Amino acid sequence: MRDEFDAVVIGSGPNGLTAAAVLARAGRRVLVIEAADTIGGGARTDEAFGGGIRRDVCSAVHPTGYASPAFADLDLTAHGLTWAVPGVSVAHVGGFGTVGIHRDRQATATELGVDAARWRRIVDARDPTALAGRILELPALSARRPFSVAGAAAAVLPVDVVARMFATERAATVFAGIAAHAARPTTSAGSSAAGVLLGMLTATGWPVAVGGSESIADALAAVIRGHGGRIETGCAITELGQLPTGCDLFFDTSPDLIARLFGERLPRRYARALRRFDYGVGTCKVDFVLREPIPWTRRPELMAQTATFHLADDTMQIRRTERQVAAGLLPERPWVLGGEPTRVDPSRAPAGTHLAWAYCHVPAGCDVDVSDRIIAEIDAAAPGFRDLIVDRIVTTATDLAAHDANYVGGDINCGAASLRQLLARPVLARTPQITGIDGVYLCSSATAPGGGVHGMSGYRAARAALRRVTA
Repeated sequence: MRDEFDAVVIGSGPNGLTAAAVLARAGRRVLVIEAADTIGGGARTDEAFGGGIRRDVCSAVHPTGYASPAFADLDLTAHGLTWAVPGVSVAHVGGFGTVGIHRDRQATATELGVDAARWRRIVDARDPTALAGRILELPALSARRPFSVAGAAAAVLPVDVVARMFATERAATVFAGIAAHAARPTTSAGSSAAGVLLGMLTATGWPVAVGGSESIADALAAVIRGHGGRIETGCAITELGQLPTGCDLFFDTSPDLIARLFGERLPRRYARALRRFDYGVGTCKVDFVLREPIPWTRRPELMAQTATFHLADDTMQIRRTERQVAAGLLPERPWVLGGEPTRVDPSRAPAGTHLAWAYCHVPAGCDVDVSDRIIAEIDAAAPGFRDLIVDRIVTTATDLAAHDANYVGGDINCGAASLRQLLARPVLARTPQITGIDGVYLCSSATAPGGGVHGMSGYRAARAALRRVTA
């Protein structure tokens, strides 16, 4: 293997596959090694329900992927990836009614009423795709300011503080729900950052990949193989001796593996950063097969135009959930994130069958099935929902950790989105994928810009390696 490959990528999540695709396209001889039997990591789709029903095991909606400079550069749409982009990016069902955040800015302004101008100042952008690209390059220095002044200020503030900038509970709760994708206490500094980025991307769209999230992994694999790269599955790396010497190594893994494999060879500063690395809370997810779409009581015509919904009566419900979870407690009444992919991608299931999914945050390492609490929240907003359930699959936080070693304790972002780890992830550096060992890179979501199916960590690692070769 020493002479056969120029680069070996350990892990075939979106970041690892992106790194391999960039390297292979540049003429490097690349091998991807995956412990599981299938590629994709957090972007896998299976037929566990049978009958040709394709459910996303973990990630399901991809606003950062749709805006990703890495995916655009690799031209994944020319390699089989098709996006289904709904007109309503996300709908929030709360005690104040149902609010839709649209791709059309004017439609969103109409929904938010007196808070429309405040929303624009915090999360809007003239060119959200270009702006998202610059944000996803952080903390790399740029002469161009990545946020508006208001957006930059909001990103480092707690959700509770930003929520109070809005005049109405509806706008405050919608923002809090978007920001809480990061699974941070709403009182913590930097907990609004995800709300600023994902809120901005509502104007470009929150799409699903047609056929399932695995379509993203398949498109990346097509680039790799099309340029002579190889992908091997079913091979877990547990010892450094399993890997070749004399080639670049890219780890799309949690920091724990690099720390175990390289130990004292790591520079002290970098090793200290890995020891300090924090993981976030867990997730409990439930997938449903339904006889009919969810029977939303309020504004069903709006709900039919989106693949993503949030359920929380108000900011207090979100605040209480995230506070309880951070304290290691199961939420008494969780706020719920969910979606109905067959609303916009009917190819996922046979005619007359519908898919839905939903999840809530739970303490790290939690093995408790909280699907009944999730179902109760959906049924309250859509009476009769539970009667439509044909089948369900529950994935607890411990199940997620077993499914993907990067999901430590069920943390689907491979690291807490704390203010420190928004930029110093795992170290504060222009290219945080560089480990300090020549030719060894950490390219998972444990490096900036963090969680999401966008490939940017792998993209940046591969470009850094190519610059080193040509220097």
